[in-house]
Amino acid sequence: MKVLAVIPARYGSTRFAGKVLAKDTGKFLIQHTYERACLAGLPDRVIIAADDERVIAAADSFGAECVLTSVEHKSGTDRIAEAISKIQNSKFKIQNSDIVLNLQADEPEIDPENIDYLAELLIKTQNSKLKTQNYGMATLAADFQNAEQIADPNIVKVITDCNNKAIYFSRAPIPYNREKSGVGKVQQYLRHIGIYAYRREFLLKITALPQTPLEKIEKLEQLRAIENGFDILVGKVEHTCDGIDTPEQYAEFVSRYKNSV
Repeated sequence: MKVLAVIPARYGSTRFAGKVLAKDTGKFLIQHTYERACLAGLPDRVIIAADDERVIAAADSFGAECVLTSVEHKSGTDRIAEAISKIQNSKFKIQNSDIVLNLQADEPEIDPENIDYLAELLIKTQNSKLKTQNYGMATLAADFQNAEQIADPNIVKVITDCNNKAIYFSRAPIPYNREKSGVGKVQQYLRHIGIYAYRREFLLKITALPQTPLEKIEKLEQLRAIENGFDILVGKVEHTCDGIDTPEQYAEFVSRYKNSV
C-alpha cells in the first residue's frame, strides 16, 4: 500500500505573511516541516503543494519536490487534490497512492511517529471486517493541558463517539458544560491536531464537493466531510508541538531550535 505525504503551502497568511519562507533558523519554515516528514517511515514520497513561485524556488533550493497549484483554493485539502492530479502525469512519476497524508506546512516540530500512526489508522482498517473499514479519512487528537487552551478559539476541539468516530469539530468549547458555564474538567475535552489521512479515492470525492455551511462558519475544512455524511476516524496521541500562526510563535520556535543545535 503506497503512502504519499503532501504539505500544502500557502504563501499568504493573515497573521504572518510569507511565514512558510521565514528563515531565521537558517532554514525555511517549510523546510523544517519537510525534513520532519521525511523522517517518518511509512510515506513513500513527500512533496510540497505550493501556490507561489517563491515557495517553488525555496523548495528547489533544499531538494524537495514541489507542485505549483492555484491560489484560489479554500483549503489545504483542495490544494492537495490538484497536486495529486498533476503529479500523475508529471516528471515526478508518482504512482496512484492508496493513502494521502495532509501535513500542515507550519508545524516544523511535528512528530514523525505521529505521521506514521496517522497512516496506520487507515492501513489497518483496509481489510478490517469491522465498521472501520468504511472510513475514508482519519485525523489525530490529544488531551488538553489547561482550561485556557479549551477556551481559545484558535485551538480546535473535537468530540468522538465510543468507536473513535468524530461527531463534530469546533473552535468553541465542546462539549459545553452547562453546570460550569462552559468549560468543565479538562479531561473531558480533546484537542484536534490538524493533520489528515485520506484514501485517495475519498480525497478526490470530498474535494469535488462544494464548501458546506458549517465549514464556512467555523473555517474548518474537515466539517465538509461530516456535513456530507462521511465518517472521520480519530486516533489519540500525545500533543508535542504547536503550529506557527504568528511572528511571536515563530520567534519562540527559533529560540527552541537554536538552543537544540
